[in-house]
Amino acid sequence: MKTSARDNTEGKFHKVKGRIKEMAGKITDNPKLEAKGKAEKAAGRAQEKIGQVKKVFGK
Repeated sequence: MKTSARDNTEGKFHKVKGRIKEMAGKITDNPKLEAKGKAEKAAGRAQEKIGQVKKVFGK
């Protein structure tokens, strides 16, 4: 698997995982868990973008 595809896949995984944590934090009224979820979701978006850039530049 190319690194661009791996970054894209891992980014999507982290976005979903972050979304789940964020929802769990809202449901349980746990602001720390909600914040962790938001941070992981943002990291996933960034990693996905890195994968897209690598794909454009052929790395």
